[in-house]
Amino acid sequence: MTRPPRRHLRRALAAALPVPVIGLVLLVTSGNLLLPMRPVVTIEAKMASKRDFFQDPEVERLLMKHGFRVHITNMGSREIAKQDYSGYDVVFPSGQPAADLISRERARANRPVLLYRPFVSPIVLATYRDYAEVLAAEGVAERLPGSGSPPMYYTLDMRKFLDLALGKRKGVQRDPENGYRWDEIDDKNHVRNGNKILAQTSDICESNSAGTYLGLVAFVEHGNDAPDNEAEAERLARRIKPLLVEQGLPSSERAETYLSPDGQGIAPISVIYEHQFLAHQLQHKARKGETDDERVLLYPSTRFVTEPQLVALTGDGARLGELVSEDSELQHRAMELGFRARSTGSGASSDDLTRFLTERRIPVPTTSSDDTRAVLPSLPLLEKMIEIVGDCPDRNGNP
Repeated sequence: MTRPPRRHLRRALAAALPVPVIGLVLLVTSGNLLLPMRPVVTIEAKMASKRDFFQDPEVERLLMKHGFRVHITNMGSREIAKQDYSGYDVVFPSGQPAADLISRERARANRPVLLYRPFVSPIVLATYRDYAEVLAAEGVAERLPGSGSPPMYYTLDMRKFLDLALGKRKGVQRDPENGYRWDEIDDKNHVRNGNKILAQTSDICESNSAGTYLGLVAFVEHGNDAPDNEAEAERLARRIKPLLVEQGLPSSERAETYLSPDGQGIAPISVIYEHQFLAHQLQHKARKGETDDERVLLYPSTRFVTEPQLVALTGDGARLGELVSEDSELQHRAMELGFRARSTGSGASSDDLTRFLTERRIPVPTTSSDDTRAVLPSLPLLEKMIEIVGDCPDRNGNP
C-alpha cells in the first residue's frame, strides 16, 4: 500500500482538527516545539527620526527573535530631552546635544545612563536636480566626482549659499534683509520659484536636525568658529535668525514632504538625514529597477556628522542597546536602511555601506577629506541660540 505524501497528511489534519490543534501539529512537524519559548519584553521608547530603523518590519522580526518588542512614542529629539521620560526604558534622540541634556539631568539626580551609538547618519541638504544645477551654474554647488550620470551628489559651498540668502552675489552686496530668490539667479529659467533661497528644517524647538543646522550656519557665519560666550552666542543667534525662518514642520514630516510628489513645490531644499535619502533610493531601485534621478543631495562643504545615541534608562533598555549595537543581523539591516553602521570596537563607520550600494549600482556618496568639520557651540550656548532663533517655549509652555 502506497503511503500518502506528508503534505497530504497535513492538509487532512488541518481540515479535521480545530485551530489550536492545527498550530500544535505544525509546530511538531516543523520541529519548533523543541525550541524553548522565549519571553517577550516590551521596551517603552521615545524616539525621533531613528524610529525609521525600529519600525522596519525586518528589524521588528529580528528583535522579536531576541525577545524584544519596542513600543515607540514619537517626538522630536529636543522635545524628548525637555519632557519627562520616567516610565521609559530607552530614549533615542537623533543627535548628541539632546542625549547630553538627558545624561546631565540624570547625573544631577544620581541616576546615570548607558549610551550606545549603533550607527551614524550625516546631516544633508536634500533638493531636486533643477535646483542643484542652478546652484552649480552659480558656482555655489559642484558635482561630486563618481556620483553617477546624471550626478546624484553635489558639494555645497556653505559660505556662498548663505551669501545668497543674505543678499550677496558675485561680490556685490545688496540689502542683507532682502536675500536672493530662486528666479533671480536662474539665468536659464530652469525653475519658476520666487521663494527665498533657504534650506528648510523641521521645527527648531523640537528637532535635532534643525538644531544641528543652526549650529552649522552659526559656525560658518562666525568665521568657521563656534561662539564661546553667552553674549556672543545671543548676538550671533539674532543675526542668523533670518536664515532659519519659514520653518516649523514636525521632524518626522520634513523627509516625508521632500519625498512626496508635491515636495518640490513646498520646499526646494530640505535638511534631512543621509539614511532617509539612501533608503528612498534603495527602495526606488528595488521597485522600479532604476534610481530616482529627480532627487539629489547637497553635502555641505562645512560638515557635521550626527552621532545618534540610544540612551538606556533601565536594564532592559541596556540589553536592547547592546543588541542593536553588536548583533550582526541588525547591523546589516541598518546598512540596508541607509545607515552607516559603526564597526564594533572601532568607533568608526564601516565600508559595508559602500560595498552594499555598489552591488546595487547606486552611486556612493564620497565627501572630500578637505571639507571643514563644523563644531557646535557648547551645550548651554546652543540651547540659548535655539531658544532665540525658534522663540521656543519653556517646559511650562511659556514663550
